[in-house]
Amino acid sequence: MPFCIKCNLEAVTFIRYNGAHLCAEHFCEFVERRARKEVRKEVDLDGIRQVAVALSGGKDSAVALHILHHILNERRDVQVSAITVDEGIEPYRSITLEKAARFTRELGVQHHIIRFQDEFGMTMDEIASRTADRTPCTYCGVLRRRCMNKVARDIGADVLATGLNLDDTAQSIMMNFTRGDMEKLARLGPHLRVQPGLIPRMQPLRMIPEKESLLYAMLKAIPFSEAECQYAAAALRNEYRDLIEKLENAHPGTKHAIISSYDSIRPTLMRTFPPASLGECACGEPTSNEVCMSCALLEEVKRMK
Repeated sequence: MPFCIKCNLEAVTFIRYNGAHLCAEHFCEFVERRARKEVRKEVDLDGIRQVAVALSGGKDSAVALHILHHILNERRDVQVSAITVDEGIEPYRSITLEKAARFTRELGVQHHIIRFQDEFGMTMDEIASRTADRTPCTYCGVLRRRCMNKVARDIGADVLATGLNLDDTAQSIMMNFTRGDMEKLARLGPHLRVQPGLIPRMQPLRMIPEKESLLYAMLKAIPFSEAECQYAAAALRNEYRDLIEKLENAHPGTKHAIISSYDSIRPTLMRTFPPASLGECACGEPTSNEVCMSCALLEEVKRMK
């Protein structure tokens, strides 16, 4: 029976990429310490008054909210709130929304909910039923980002935190690199430059593997939903998830190496591909074109009706 390297208690996990067995207490400290370090690296909290957390109801966003609430709870000058986007994906979203609402009540955190039906006059289920050339995730991702940015801006948030973990970030880097999309690679979060109309993103779980986020949520008894969106199976990201997971299993530390390599070249990418000048779309959202991507996709859907 393995024991924790820091005490004589039974270990709950083995961290393959650093060779450590950790008990429940020291594992949670391990996760929280890296999250705190990432928050300090990404954001100057002295200049922050409100942090909004994109809360889906899944494990990662719930863990991000839990940790940020824990970090900032003693600071009366910083408010933490949560934003949930109800895309209208049934039964998936109803299940996750209930978990998100329950958790925010437990924490005493203000919970803002924005719905596709109210914003766009249609649900994601309706959009998916009309489209064929693009995957539902293409529409959903763009429209969801617009909703989150709108609410975060309306409530006066200085930064929007997401539950993107190490696995998510490594996948995004590899997806853009293999497609040769260096400009998009340069724009990946966390956002170091603040652009008018766009609330910058932060990723407290950026260096936390998905498996560790799950274990932390279980050990802390954080309410979260394990429901999976029925459209997720069609996402291109799944191919990269499988590929990177195979590499990680064969060579522990691969995911961290991908992030470290990206961070090394990121300053050069940002100099080579500076942010585009933004105007304002008729919908009120910032855009580098005359019409923002969300409005363009909505118009596309309407034509398919």
